[in-house]
Amino acid sequence: MRQKFLHITVFLVLAAITAESQISPGDLSKAHIDLEGILNCTECHILGGEVSNEKCLGCHKELKSRIDNKKGYHASSEVNNKDCATCHNDHHGRNFEMIRFNEADFKHQLTGYELKGAHNRIDCRECHTTDLIADNDLKNKKNTFLGLGNECLSCHNDTHQNTLSQDCAKCHDNEAFSPASNFSHDNTDFILVGKHRNVECIECHQMEVRNKKEFQRFTDIPFQNCTACHQDVHDNKFGNNCTECHSEASFTTVVASKNFNHNMTGFKLLGKHQSVDCRQCHIASFTNPIPHNRCASCHNDYHEREFVRNQVNPDCASCHTVNGFSGSLYTLEKHNEGKFPLEGGHLATPCISCHRQEIKWRFNGIGERCVDCHENVHVGYIDEKYYPNQSCESCHLVSSWKENRFAHNLTDFELIGAHTKQDCRACHVSDDNSDGNIFKDSQKLSLECIGCHTDEHHRQFEREGTTDCKECHWFDSWEISDFDHNNTAFKLDGEHVNVDCAACHMKIEEQGDVFVQYKTKKLECIDCHQ
Repeated sequence: MRQKFLHITVFLVLAAITAESQISPGDLSKAHIDLEGILNCTECHILGGEVSNEKCLGCHKELKSRIDNKKGYHASSEVNNKDCATCHNDHHGRNFEMIRFNEADFKHQLTGYELKGAHNRIDCRECHTTDLIADNDLKNKKNTFLGLGNECLSCHNDTHQNTLSQDCAKCHDNEAFSPASNFSHDNTDFILVGKHRNVECIECHQMEVRNKKEFQRFTDIPFQNCTACHQDVHDNKFGNNCTECHSEASFTTVVASKNFNHNMTGFKLLGKHQSVDCRQCHIASFTNPIPHNRCASCHNDYHEREFVRNQVNPDCASCHTVNGFSGSLYTLEKHNEGKFPLEGGHLATPCISCHRQEIKWRFNGIGERCVDCHENVHVGYIDEKYYPNQSCESCHLVSSWKENRFAHNLTDFELIGAHTKQDCRACHVSDDNSDGNIFKDSQKLSLECIGCHTDEHHRQFEREGTTDCKECHWFDSWEISDFDHNNTAFKLDGEHVNVDCAACHMKIEEQGDVFVQYKTKKLECIDCHQ
């Protein structure tokens, strides 16, 4: 019985071996060696059919999980619907490589992670190592390209030690870790402007050791005040808000600030001082004291010590204000305390008329007499006995140059009657006085009436070469008011009293001149009556 059973067993084994050699197309690869044997065919094949994807993924559960989660290369649209055996078939011998593809032509973007920049230039195995596998289901797998994470930190060390965002692409690109080309300081709480743009990062973000590793600090850097980084050269004298005076463009260029209180310096800025650039006064430094008690500490003495008295030079503030050097506090009252009080027409005279006769203003030594400023037009035409030492005030008044107080009775011609009402120029300026010299012919003026007035009677009343108009006319009026015809050679009586003068004294013409004939030889009746 035992011998019979042995024969049956041997027969079945030999039959199985014979059947397997007839069914199996070849040996399985080393990866599937545990599935060798006809009894294991249905582990991969459908009974009597081809390899089933479900059976493959039933064994490769970690890959099924990735496909179900739409992760990786096998979940891509180009691969997902393919049969596994299309790419990974077996029965080609123990040393057959089931995972086989052209790395140079592999479309890495199908994995969900496109290779860019430096990633496209490195060998696949630099990244696809067992140490970098992030998928727990694949942790213990060897020689696999699966299971890597897409995050930068899944492959790279976090040099920032969790102090910055783990989204490295916010700052870095795929070309190189340094410089951080995607980083913009404008996206931080401290925007770089002015000179800060030229500062090397390391000057603010210094290196240190943290967790026993070299570490560059990018966070928790104080920046609310400039003094967090810069030394306060003013020793907090003006507070720590440096931007009131300085800008990021240049520390040495001080900007105007509406908030800076210059009163803290002991010198209140008023008037024109408010628009002066700080550097005009603070040439070397803002901390060293600047003399400011006198204007001359900063301003040149325009008057070149012209006002020095007893070796003391008055300050500019005695006459000028901080609103500008134009204009003056020197009042009329102060001027009248000096050697030349202003009166009359001088009150309305602009300062410049006397004090700036040349290029520069002058206030001392410009003269005190009239002739120091005014031209004496009478030189050589009026006897100096009437105005000794060219004293214009002997005749003129400061209220008006045309008005005068000259005593005409000091001359040989006293002014009476209508003559007292005449302007001096009526007699003392001739028609040909083109050069404007007043009283040019004063010493040669005639004392007779006809020296100024026309003899309308054509010398009818001349006696011994002289015509005395006063015999008929008077100084109050040219009209004859008290002429007595009875004092002439023809006494008026009877009807002659009522006869109009023109009836007897008619106009005649001699040598082209027409005039009334008053002196006539017609004294007989027959000379007028026929």
